[in-house]
Amino acid sequence: MKRLPRMHLVLLALLFALSSIHYAASDAIYDKFVQCLSSHSNTSDQISSIVFSPENPSYKSVLLNYIRNLRFTTAKTPKPAIIVTPTSEAHVQAAVICAKSNNLLMKVRSGGHDYEGISYISNGTFIILDMFNLRAIDINIADESAIVQAGATLGELYYSIWEKSKVHGFPAGVCPTVGVGGHISGGGYGNMLRKYGLTIDHVYDAKIVDVNGRILDRYAMGDLFWAIRGGGGASFGVILSYSLKLVQVPETVTYFRVMKTLAQNATDVVYQWQYAMQKIDNDLFIRLLLQPVNSDTKGQKTLRVSFLGNFLGDADRLINVMSEGLPELGLKKEDCMEMSWIESMLVWANFDQGTPPSAFLNRTYDSNFLKRKSDYVKKPISKAGLDSIWKKMIALGKTGLVFNSYGGRMSEIPEDETPFPHRAGNLYKIQYSVNWEDGGIDAESKYLDQIRQLYSFMTPFVSNNPRESYLNYRDLDIGVTDNGRNGYNEALVYGRKYFKGNFDRLVAVKSAVDPDNFFRNEQSIPLQPSKGNNRK
Repeated sequence: MKRLPRMHLVLLALLFALSSIHYAASDAIYDKFVQCLSSHSNTSDQISSIVFSPENPSYKSVLLNYIRNLRFTTAKTPKPAIIVTPTSEAHVQAAVICAKSNNLLMKVRSGGHDYEGISYISNGTFIILDMFNLRAIDINIADESAIVQAGATLGELYYSIWEKSKVHGFPAGVCPTVGVGGHISGGGYGNMLRKYGLTIDHVYDAKIVDVNGRILDRYAMGDLFWAIRGGGGASFGVILSYSLKLVQVPETVTYFRVMKTLAQNATDVVYQWQYAMQKIDNDLFIRLLLQPVNSDTKGQKTLRVSFLGNFLGDADRLINVMSEGLPELGLKKEDCMEMSWIESMLVWANFDQGTPPSAFLNRTYDSNFLKRKSDYVKKPISKAGLDSIWKKMIALGKTGLVFNSYGGRMSEIPEDETPFPHRAGNLYKIQYSVNWEDGGIDAESKYLDQIRQLYSFMTPFVSNNPRESYLNYRDLDIGVTDNGRNGYNEALVYGRKYFKGNFDRLVAVKSAVDPDNFFRNEQSIPLQPSKGNNRK
């Protein structure tokens, strides 16, 4: 066997030494953190079962179980030094205290539907506090309330409500595997927003672990309670649970899905839909899915618009509402499916009709490579403008749009009542959506370029000064901060887009409750400039 040259031997020895130093450092971090966690928990015998280092055989599965965007599952994706999966509130308190005392950046994950992965990725040494074990739900139909821990999913909440009542529901998202903690703290909306507003409009209390490890309720929080209803939770503490007011739903609701291509007059219907949804019955919500598809003509593409309707009532009344409010769609009785509220939520979640509600208890999710962006439309787009958008989408090839109708209750709530400011004056919200299956840099670059091109093209048609965005459709393209000395000015760029005039109030809350900026991420709420904001 040939001997390696001396230089190679030196390099191998150096690499081995560096690797040993790395693992020794990792072990030291782990040992110090676990020791601290044990000393601050009343259940020290359980600590080993809730803390995972990269050397733990379960580490990889725990990390990947709640990553829904495959872009962040590559070998190059930064990984946490430690994952903590608390099973009690005391574990959360101890984790905050120990992360802070060991100068470890903490990322808090409550479901994984984080489009940019900032709840489980960071440069430098960090840990993940994964809340999925804290998923208790307490439904009280007598006073129409629910107490839901942050790690529960929306599907689990809907199932729990259905178990207790067939005439109650909750106005939140249609994807059942979304975690409650992130969904609510970022605003939260669903197919009842024109009737009942946002998810945060039905929160009457909450519990949070602050930077000092204390558990606070609404009354102990003060203005912090305002901040965590739409301003995100990760900038302020660790949300433990939300107390919610349920809403009443009729025994019969109606769902429809009508699809039209450009040759089937889709442009005219979309144009009229922009006007109709501002004055139509508040019991009705219509979402539009717009996608480039192959046409009947070989080799040609067209645009297909799917009109998805949710109506809190029976089909006969819906037909009357549509005949008067949006006759251009030509909705017929045979297009309508009458069902219970829980059945409608299953259909909206893309389950087959007849699927039992227990399907909502399944946490598995088919992940994709994906990118999302958002916009708000305040003035109807002309037919010529719509035509130009369709042509751009067809030319790009894959990126789709989702139009979510506003109006109704959304126009009645002041924009400063919660941090979420996108209320009156908005016709609809746009979600930009592109998914792909092939890994690799080339595919990612191709599809990111597509969605960014479409976003740029849409500039004349959407809000401006600022160009508004929705926090839960997290988008790092619109600005980031390194939480350094210029943190406030960096955050101002994305902060105005997410929060408009509510941004500075959020900054004031942040500066009061977390003056050392322990809870931070790439798009967190910064400290006031006078505070320095120089934490790295």
